[in-house]
Amino acid sequence: MLPPDHPGRLALSNEVHARAPQPLDTPSRASYLAVLVDVDARADELAHIATLCVHHGVNGPPEGVSQFSAMLGAMSFTWERHGEFSTYAVFVNGRSQVPHQETAASRLPQGWLTAVPGTTLVAAHATLIPAPEEPPSAELLSDQFDGNIVVGSTVGDGAAIVYSDFRVHADGFVRFVVFDAALTPSQGGRIVQRLFEIETYRMLALLALPTARKQLPRIVENESALAALTERIAQDQHSDDESLLQQLTLLAAEVESALASSQFRFGACRAYFELVNSRIGELRERRLQGVQTLGEFMSRRFTPAVATCNTVSQRLHDLSERVAQTSALLSTRVDIARERQNQALLASMDRRAKLQLRLQQTVEGLSVAAIVYYVAGVAGYVARGLESGGLPINVDLAVGLAIPVIALVVLSTLRRAKRRIAREEADHALSRKT
Repeated sequence: MLPPDHPGRLALSNEVHARAPQPLDTPSRASYLAVLVDVDARADELAHIATLCVHHGVNGPPEGVSQFSAMLGAMSFTWERHGEFSTYAVFVNGRSQVPHQETAASRLPQGWLTAVPGTTLVAAHATLIPAPEEPPSAELLSDQFDGNIVVGSTVGDGAAIVYSDFRVHADGFVRFVVFDAALTPSQGGRIVQRLFEIETYRMLALLALPTARKQLPRIVENESALAALTERIAQDQHSDDESLLQQLTLLAAEVESALASSQFRFGACRAYFELVNSRIGELRERRLQGVQTLGEFMSRRFTPAVATCNTVSQRLHDLSERVAQTSALLSTRVDIARERQNQALLASMDRRAKLQLRLQQTVEGLSVAAIVYYVAGVAGYVARGLESGGLPINVDLAVGLAIPVIALVVLSTLRRAKRRIAREEADHALSRKT
């Protein structure tokens, strides 16, 4: 007895057995279609496959599946759904009397292939035929590929010879020819599947090339704009930093927008490029005299395009980092300028406070004199009243003696008031800290 299964155990275990190649006897024909499908059209795929199954009297695919295969009479049919594309393949035994005229796709009902949901990215025919005793002649290859220059090699440690021109012919299909020297049906199916995958992943990787070509002029323009802004920052220390920072912010927004709109495609380009190289490596190619191998062809024709996409992607990342560094530098300079302004403002406020204190002290002196004068006047009136009442008082002497006393009392009162206010402010500051 085992512990309970992980919820995804069976699905994960079966994943390595998914998308198994179709075993092919020699001779055989295969037709392959890869289409880009919008998310909204995913449901239409299963419905379209169901119409094909009904036409041949077999059960259609169940809901929610991502791959399906069935024997439709003498024709084997497979469908697979991938992340951003779907593939259809049909296989039939036998060979066409005229090369690539009676294809596997011709066995499909009229108009069914045209109505497949999505847009065509790859369409290919493959023919698996016995290898001649001598290497294929130029005339034979010319008949197969309409006189185009072909690339090819022996594969599978000499078990087969493959040829292709990697050109879309008048019928809209790319052509592959596999000459069977010593293939088993499983080997034949794997080789045909790898050829189809090489073409599919090559095209998917190249979807990034239009994006790279579109982004390149914008990158050059943004690099020039950044260089000009950096030069202004370096040479003009008295420029309008706020205006420069605003321009840098707009430039950063444009660069980040370009990154957001292109990085998925560039990332996919790198991933598909690795898959192309992986599939070519699995073929185990050997050179044919006077013919480029598939690996050499991809290295000379396909790799430079991928390198262009990678370069554009890297330049975008580098530009984003440089804009961020320049923005940080300018922001630091703006912050320093603001600190200087704040320091000047604080110094100005300190000078004002000192002036106000001096003015206040002057006003306080005048206030003391006014209060003493007022109270001394009141004391004079009191003394005169007492003198009129018959008391022997010298009014002028009494007022003169009262003035110092009054002044001392007023000054003492002001000092006590100041000390009380200072204690209240100290207590308030302490309470705010705690």
